[in-house]
Amino acid sequence: MIYYTISSKTNHWLRRVKKIENTINQILIYKKDLNFLSSINYYCNFIFANDFFIKKLNNKFKNINKPTDVLTFVSQLNMKNMKEERYCDIFFSIETISKDAKKNDIDFYNHLAHLIVHSLLHINNFMHRKIRDYLIMQNIEINVLRKLGISNPYYSSYEK
Repeated sequence: MIYYTISSKTNHWLRRVKKIENTINQILIYKKDLNFLSSINYYCNFIFANDFFIKKLNNKFKNINKPTDVLTFVSQLNMKNMKEERYCDIFFSIETISKDAKKNDIDFYNHLAHLIVHSLLHINNFMHRKIRDYLIMQNIEINVLRKLGISNPYYSSYEK
């Protein structure tokens, strides 16, 4: 099962919560594509913040002293005779996402959907440290986004 909450650390997200919730629900329709396992309970917190908040987290946990669009943290719990559980905190920065969407001429919500899909892959053990792994993640992202009616985010603007 997948359980999630949405919270905001800034007022900028409040007006967007309903649309974000709809986006998450649409993405979760494709949970098998995202490698969600039926034997695991997922508890996801989608936390929407600003650059200042994200920069502090990025510095503390990744040792990178700058803001980023999204940070994903996962803890797993295995209990005897029970299902595995994953507790996930996924932080988004509205400022960085907005800047990136404008810079790349992408709809804000389409870009956010891409980041949500990307984060959900991370909570399911996908990483992109090696080029092969990056390409596997990229292919899954493209396929899920296409099912949502969203263009390939890796298709650069000069190729349009």
